[in-house]
Amino acid sequence: MKLALMIVLLIVGFVGLIKGADLFVDGSAALARNLKVPSLIIGLTIVAMGTSAPELAVSTSAAIAGSNEIALSNVIGSNLFNSLVVLGACSLFCAVPVDKVVLKRDFPISILVTILVFAVVGGRAIFSGKLFTGAMADNAGTVYRWLGILLLVLFVAYITYLVINAKRHPEPETEEKKKPYWQCFLFILIGLALIVGGGQAVVYSAKYIAAAAGMTETLIGLTVVALGTSLPELVTSCVAAKKGETGLAIGNVVGSNIFNLMLILGISSAIHPVASNVASVFDMGILIIVSILIYIFAATKKKVVRTEGIVMILIYIADVLFAIFRK
Repeated sequence: MKLALMIVLLIVGFVGLIKGADLFVDGSAALARNLKVPSLIIGLTIVAMGTSAPELAVSTSAAIAGSNEIALSNVIGSNLFNSLVVLGACSLFCAVPVDKVVLKRDFPISILVTILVFAVVGGRAIFSGKLFTGAMADNAGTVYRWLGILLLVLFVAYITYLVINAKRHPEPETEEKKKPYWQCFLFILIGLALIVGGGQAVVYSAKYIAAAAGMTETLIGLTVVALGTSLPELVTSCVAAKKGETGLAIGNVVGSNIFNLMLILGISSAIHPVASNVASVFDMGILIIVSILIYIFAATKKKVVRTEGIVMILIYIADVLFAIFRK
């Protein structure tokens, strides 16, 4: 009986996600037109912040509870999923053009901040050689409080720059009928509520169904939970791509990655230093390599095409399999 209820809850959750993303994209795109702000900027800020809400909730709750290693693995896992699966899935609907501003500014910022965290967290283990011997398996490094504060300062500087730049370069007027501001914000709020609520319903029901099917906790965590916290980005970006709002799609992916690294990891480690194990250090290294690969994909044709999207999704599957079977 409970299994049947969980299946119904799973379906309801997915419906909420899809409808919520539809409203969220419409409201965000309309707000961008009203404010004469490029949809890319809206994607990098409002949409990215909204879809990163599950990661923020999980990581800050873990930090407050003292179980803060999950904060780092949550950020790394979400960024890998965003980069490979969300962007890859969007490219299956249509080629996703990448704005030259994203290539020059936002992509490099995401990569450089990841390298900074990787150097601080894994530097001691790498240079000592203990990272590859397993001698520091449970204590490979730490995201210190000072690094968390630095990430938050960088985040504020980044958002401030985006706002100032948007005011200097407003979008030209369009003939499309504008929605009133109250309707834009109503669509955004209702959409966000449906996205977050639908995501939680999907995670809760899917975990129960997966456990009933005999899946291990490790496999559930690496697949169901990781997918659940990143479902908002996945559904929102895919809906945006289908609607032709490719600026929102790419902005959501890159913006969410930056939010996860600077804001979420920054808050978590400012609350309590985040200890890292060897697995997280390896995953950060993989994230850097993946980010550079996607940057090359985007830079060569100024867009991400279907073939590249398929390759990205296959890389994610391989990474999940590697995570499952590694010691």
